[in-house]
Amino acid sequence: MMTTSIDLTPAEIRKAGWEALVSQLGVAKSLRFLLEYERGQGNYTELRKALFAGQTVDQILEDMTKEGIMSRAGLAPEGRVGECQAGKEPERDSAE
Repeated sequence: MMTTSIDLTPAEIRKAGWEALVSQLGVAKSLRFLLEYERGQGNYTELRKALFAGQTVDQILEDMTKEGIMSRAGLAPEGRVGECQAGKEPERDSAE
């Protein structure tokens, strides 16, 4: 019988995740991968509610465009993160 992630304790999930990383990347690269992430602190849900209180999605997107976080055509400014456009998948290299 296979154990599902729902049946696992948090410690068992961490152990299984570590084993999966090590099996694919090795110990050194797994450690480098984990060091890329921070647990953070605070309550992001409450922070997000406070930051965007009273704003519509269109207003938030307009602010992001003004700040250069996204272009009017898509989710990323031109020349930054490929060709991310709302509703359009980025083009893939034929070598993939």
